Amino acid sequence: MHGPDPNSRFPFPGANHTVFIKNVVTGPNIEAGDYSYYNDPDKPERFQDKCVRYHFEFLGDRLVFGKFCALATGVEFIMNGANHALGGLSTFPFQIFQNGWEKDCDLSVFLEQSRGDTIIGNDVWIGTDATILPGVCVGDGAIIAAKAVVAHDVPPYCVVAGNPARIVRQRFPAKVIEELLDIAWWDWPVEKITGNLAAIRGCDISRLRQVNS
Repeated sequence: MHGPDPNSRFPFPGANHTVFIKNVVTGPNIEAGDYSYYNDPDKPERFQDKCVRYHFEFLGDRLVFGKFCALATGVEFIMNGANHALGGLSTFPFQIFQNGWEKDCDLSVFLEQSRGDTIIGNDVWIGTDATILPGVCVGDGAIIAAKAVVAHDVPPYCVVAGNPARIVRQRFPAKVIEELLDIAWWDWPVEKITGNLAAIRGCDISRLRQVNS
């Protein structure tokens, strides 16, 4: 046996508190790798509706998760549609109320100020009620603390916390991080991952280096 079926909606038999994200999202601009999950005691299958905010298709921005990400209850991804136009005298979004206010609205201003895609790397842990702002890239192996508000990119294998989120520490020395990114165990065949779980869980970088050579 080699772990749960990555194509299952609810990976825990008989329990509906956790979903594999890729199997519950329907938006064309949301992607998730195998085994990345969202945990929520209240309808986790509604991840897209509950956790992804202001994601309007016309803006074209993507929300992308790598593999083996762990998302706790209440995480929130604010997408570029949350941004109000800043070039006028008012930031009030008159155009969304229709009845004449939508006329002559130049939607290109929203495209011009887009911060781009939101990218979450592989093996990322995002804590309860954390918020990720538009256009942020979170590196592989990073940890986002509970209730953190992440406005800037997070380097691989860094721990960030606070509002705005700041780097608390690196999880490993720079040389080890470089090796882990090169090994990229999350891209191994699942059989190989299963056979080396002891090394992955036990922080045995020498073993991973050996089997990756």
